[in-house]
Amino acid sequence: MAKRIMIRRRAGVVIAATIIALDQAIKNWVETSLGFQDPLPVLPFLALYRTWNEGIAFSFLSFMDDWSLMVFTFLITLFVMWLWKNTPRTRWLAQLGFSMVIGGAIGNLVDRAFLGHVVDYILFHVGDWSFAIFNLADACITVGAAAIILDELVTGMKGGARQSESEK
Repeated sequence: MAKRIMIRRRAGVVIAATIIALDQAIKNWVETSLGFQDPLPVLPFLALYRTWNEGIAFSFLSFMDDWSLMVFTFLITLFVMWLWKNTPRTRWLAQLGFSMVIGGAIGNLVDRAFLGHVVDYILFHVGDWSFAIFNLADACITVGAAAIILDELVTGMKGGARQSESEK
C-alpha cells in the first residue's frame, strides 16, 4: 500500500510539472508565432487569439499591481499545496485535481513573474458572442477544481469517510 501511495504522489508531481512545461511551451509558441489580437481560425467556433491578461481569471483583480498579484497567486498555490499534502492519497480524483490546479497556477505565475502579464490564446465564439479568452493553465485549473469538487461530493455521499494518517 505504501509503495502505491508513493507512486501516486510522484505521478501528481509529474502531472503538475508536465502541465507547467507544456503550458510554457505553447505560450512561447503563441508569443513568437501569432500576431497580437489577430485571430487565427481553427474551427468555426474556435480560434487562436493572442492576448494578455493583466489580472487573474477573467481579468479579475486587474487593478492590482504585478507584485500583489504574484504574492496573491503564490499564497493561494501554497494553500492548495497544503490541501494536496493533507488529502489522503487514496482519493485519486482529488489528488489529480490538486496536481492540475497547482500546475496551472504555477504556469500562469511564471508568466506574471517574467512577462508582467499572462498570455491567453484560446477563443471560443459563436457569431458575435465569445467566451473569455484563456490558456492551457486556466483550463487545467478549472478541470482540476471540478475534479476536487466532484471528489468531495462523492466522498460526502459515501458518508464523508476520511482515511487515517497512515493512508495519507
